[in-house]
Amino acid sequence: MYNKVVIIPTYKEKENIENIIRVVFQLPEPFDILIIDDNSPDGTADIVKNLIKDFPERLNIIERSGKLGLGTAYITGFKWSIEHGYDYIFEMDADFSHPPEDLINLYNACHNDGFDMAIGSRYISGVNVVNWPMGRIMMSYYGSMYVRIVTRMKIMDTTAGFVCYTRKVLEAIDLDKIKMKGYGFQIEMKFTAWKKKFKIKEVPIIFTDRKQGTSKMSGGIFGEAVWGVLKMKIASWFKKY
Repeated sequence: MYNKVVIIPTYKEKENIENIIRVVFQLPEPFDILIIDDNSPDGTADIVKNLIKDFPERLNIIERSGKLGLGTAYITGFKWSIEHGYDYIFEMDADFSHPPEDLINLYNACHNDGFDMAIGSRYISGVNVVNWPMGRIMMSYYGSMYVRIVTRMKIMDTTAGFVCYTRKVLEAIDLDKIKMKGYGFQIEMKFTAWKKKFKIKEVPIIFTDRKQGTSKMSGGIFGEAVWGVLKMKIASWFKKY
């Protein structure tokens, strides 16, 4: 076991899962992996369980009963990671939209540069998104701008799902009180860490849309983020951080 773990939530990722696991394990910096699978009907979990024979100390899986939301998948993973003593806990997608080699840059920002949290950011140095339709880029970019206006956070990529948390950040956040389940979860985690005065660094990445499998994005997730951010901001006036 190493002191850093990459949490990868999966639902129907059979085309990507073995490749992403092998690529992460081949990086020059060692990472463990925790897969959180939401009962994928395509056999994603079976592929992972077969690979555990090759990587018994480094690859782990938690299987859940169904699609219970991105936020709850990560919270399950965060709690497991804290219980297992990891110091650096990462979020990453299974579909190669987040470049696995950039895990090292996120880790260095926390371990070497002293930040509490590092975000793989699509927007910190222009718009670094490949293969997305223009409408989706605009929705994401202006969505992040909306979040900045409402919350006053200085984070350019507020919905980023490629993040390194140090253990102390996750221990300081009451994970059971994180309300949002979809992409709003990413905003709520960043907002809570920011309100608690943790040092946050955005590390530029190039985000490339998936080539295999299907996207899990939906209009309901976007709606949750819009209204959830307003509710979250209002609730923050009555909270102590």
